[in-house]
Amino acid sequence: MSVITEVRIPSDDFELGQILSLEKASAIELETLVPSGDVTVPLFWVYEPVENGILEAVERYPTVNSVTEVDVFDDRTLIRLDWDASQDHLFQCILEHDGQILGATGSPEGWNFEIRFSDREAMSQCQTCCEDAHISLDLIRIYNPTDPEAGPWYGLSEHQREALTLAIRRGYYDIPRGCTTAELADELGISDQAVTERLRRAIGTFGRYTLLTPESAAEMD
Repeated sequence: MSVITEVRIPSDDFELGQILSLEKASAIELETLVPSGDVTVPLFWVYEPVENGILEAVERYPTVNSVTEVDVFDDRTLIRLDWDASQDHLFQCILEHDGQILGATGSPEGWNFEIRFSDREAMSQCQTCCEDAHISLDLIRIYNPTDPEAGPWYGLSEHQREALTLAIRRGYYDIPRGCTTAELADELGISDQAVTERLRRAIGTFGRYTLLTPESAAEMD
């Protein structure tokens, strides 16, 4: 079953991030990936006016064949980037494990990618591939797009999410513990026992939607 992951990656950790290090741009957003022969050519929105000479500097990058302005507006420019993706370890790791880039946005601080994989094993293998290539991945979230019950919070109720988030922020799961269930209970305005039960249910629900396939979860019902 397919999964979608959102990750944040430093610009310096992959080729395209280095190519598009446009200091004057407030943000860069992937518009689409256009097949062109044996390669896939990305179209990017570059926000803020693109100064003269910047695109020429991008085109001088060794792996860039050409960069073209497609549409120009007052606050953004759509560019077409023809480049050799075989030199980009991030893209190679994604392609080798049948990943599909659904969206990407970049800023001077780094890039956010939304990537679909056929299953969790493929996603895990891609992560390992990136680690081997010294690409830092900051995992934002993982979700199953075909399981509507999971929703953006993996099936957690509002109270479960509140308790689990507070426990993590206060260091309840750290070693040594940063707080006690009694302290969490005081902050949440419920009993110590209620906190314990709420956390137990939250972890069970979270694990059900993130670690089990629908088939294996159904076997538990």
